[in-house]
Amino acid sequence: MRGAETVIDMTVGAGGHAEALLEAGVTRVVGVDRDPEALALAGERLARFGDRFVPVRARFSEVPRIAEEASVRAVEGTLFDLGVSSLHLDRPDRGFSYRTEGPLDMRMGPDGPTAADLVATLPEEELARVIFEYGEERASRRIARAIVRAREREPIETTAQLARIVAASAPGRRRGPHPARRTFQALRIAVNEEVEELTVSLPQAVGILASGGRIAAVSYHSIEDRIVKRAFLGDERLEVLTKKPVRPSEREMRRNRRARSAKLRAARRAA
Repeated sequence: MRGAETVIDMTVGAGGHAEALLEAGVTRVVGVDRDPEALALAGERLARFGDRFVPVRARFSEVPRIAEEASVRAVEGTLFDLGVSSLHLDRPDRGFSYRTEGPLDMRMGPDGPTAADLVATLPEEELARVIFEYGEERASRRIARAIVRAREREPIETTAQLARIVAASAPGRRRGPHPARRTFQALRIAVNEEVEELTVSLPQAVGILASGGRIAAVSYHSIEDRIVKRAFLGDERLEVLTKKPVRPSEREMRRNRRARSAKLRAARRAA
């Protein structure tokens, strides 16, 4: 995307990718995030670029509005860096991490129901479906049953409460990742409607790509990666540039542990 006129960074976060793009010579970066705190941080970081950085608060599914607010008809590039950012994981008060105590929130923005709301209201069968489909958790039914029983005794309002409940329902897991990891992932995806948002957004983003423009997506779990792969392969307007997803190098993984599961897919608009 070097030398491009306009690139949309659909997950601007604290502005790291946008900064790299601007430093590489991109004329203008439209930075999108549903989190006003992230946009404020990105704005501070990128203030030196003046009006070359355009912040827009929006969800993935609002690409037409994003383009209108940024006054662009076509862009040379669009970037999606999916999943949850360090900005959220490292803030206990945002409620994303099973490793720290915090309110059971998990919202990427300030609107909508929290994870605590879902845990309190979803029927057991629906809760098991969410944990199985979005967390790919084999013990979803057992975990959902444990959550429903626990909420009958007292409200489940913190990350630590939920992590203990999930861990107790999977006592055989002595090694490997924390037993609550998949359940937390599932609830985060459900709270933020990530599957629905991404599915709608990808074809919208292709629709505003200029001829020869590129779209790239970095995913961190198989659910996201499947959506991106199918969207790119199934869109007749696109020429897929990555036959297989690009994985981080050993050096990059040593520098950033959270990059170890990243998969990059890219495509170019041919028509």
